[in-house]
Amino acid sequence: MLSLTEVKDMISSNRGRHVKVGLFDIDGILRGKYLSADKFLSALDGGFGFCDVVMGWDMDDQLYDNVSFTGWHTGYPDATARVVPESYRSLEMEGGTPFFLSEFIGRAAEICPRNLLQRVLKRAKVMGYSVKAGIEYEFFVFDETPESAREKGFRNLKPLSPGAFGYSVLRSCEHAEFYQALLKGAAGLGINIEGLHEETGAGVLEAALTVDDGLAAADNAALFKMMAKVVARAHGKMVTFMAKSCQEWPGQSGHMHLSLWKDGQSAFFDAEEDHHMSLVMRQFVAGQRDLMPEVLAMIAPTINAYRRMVPGFWAPTTSTWGVENRTCALRVIPGSKKSQRVEYRISAADANPYLALAAAIASGLWGVENDRDPGAPMTGNAYDIPVADEHKLPLTLWDAAQRLRASEPARNWFGDAFVDHFAATREWEEREFRKHVTDWELKRYFEII
Repeated sequence: MLSLTEVKDMISSNRGRHVKVGLFDIDGILRGKYLSADKFLSALDGGFGFCDVVMGWDMDDQLYDNVSFTGWHTGYPDATARVVPESYRSLEMEGGTPFFLSEFIGRAAEICPRNLLQRVLKRAKVMGYSVKAGIEYEFFVFDETPESAREKGFRNLKPLSPGAFGYSVLRSCEHAEFYQALLKGAAGLGINIEGLHEETGAGVLEAALTVDDGLAAADNAALFKMMAKVVARAHGKMVTFMAKSCQEWPGQSGHMHLSLWKDGQSAFFDAEEDHHMSLVMRQFVAGQRDLMPEVLAMIAPTINAYRRMVPGFWAPTTSTWGVENRTCALRVIPGSKKSQRVEYRISAADANPYLALAAAIASGLWGVENDRDPGAPMTGNAYDIPVADEHKLPLTLWDAAQRLRASEPARNWFGDAFVDHFAATREWEEREFRKHVTDWELKRYFEII
């Protein structure tokens, strides 16, 4: 981590070199550009212009027609972005090119994902808490290129390895070069991977990122996804973080492990209480459980995310909590003063980590603010146990967007501008999906009906 003065000195000493800057859009996609050294040094002091269309289009660069923040009615002006000096990384695959994260300021900050998470964390600080988080990602790896995948219509792709072979040492030995490239690539960006292994599925891996402070955890998670794709391409492969890329295998999770800390001590740990759960932890878990249906659009932000939430495929289907129970949406993990935490299991690999963490943290803190009680933990198979209506989750992205729009806690924590904008983008996503005729429809109706 470099200070502002150190960054200026580093760039000034090599003015012939360009600097890469980037910010994450509403879908968690890194958008950026190269700046000359002089332009970058100027941006360090006064920010730089970044066309606000990156908050006004979808992941396919199609312009939203239902948002007020930007559009043809505003002329898509530049918004001001600030460079985050402490985010410096050296891009070894680009000969050591300096890279810096950026974020929108001013009016655009209201809907900027990184800025939103910071606002949640600042509110946590006002309440006396800091947040630690660790995210683990599952992702499929294919021996394909973007061109070959498109030629095949994204069907019948060749996986990195065949069959289900979870935790296989054989597979990690066979593909040691790729595994090592992932580890090296992450380390080069300052991302610590505490675990990397084969998961259950053809060519699916899981990477657990080391716990860090809340904002750093989100930065590392977002950059890890980008890095994994770049490393895969360099090795003639493709990586996908789709929530559910095929119906034969379980979906891909983006589980978040969370804990609150106060005065350097865990606010979640109480040795005298059941499962070592402090009152604060009980309130936090209750808030997450109670608000999950209202913030689900931020956790499951794509059409595909709802394909993953089916019984028996390792993804929760209702807003429930349990102790060491992986069928629940919230898994309390009893541990020491250091390791006591809750795992937010409903989140998939396709979620924007800034928004997913903001939703999970804010809903928990809402529970602390309002002294919510989670009741008894669920035991047994949560897929088979009926729950109250208020703990049933929206079944589609459209329904999730409506729940977010109507949520007073979401508006209180995230602001009207963000809620209205993000809900509109999710409605757009559903509308775009409904324009298309699926393979399932053709096979089912074309001849028979």
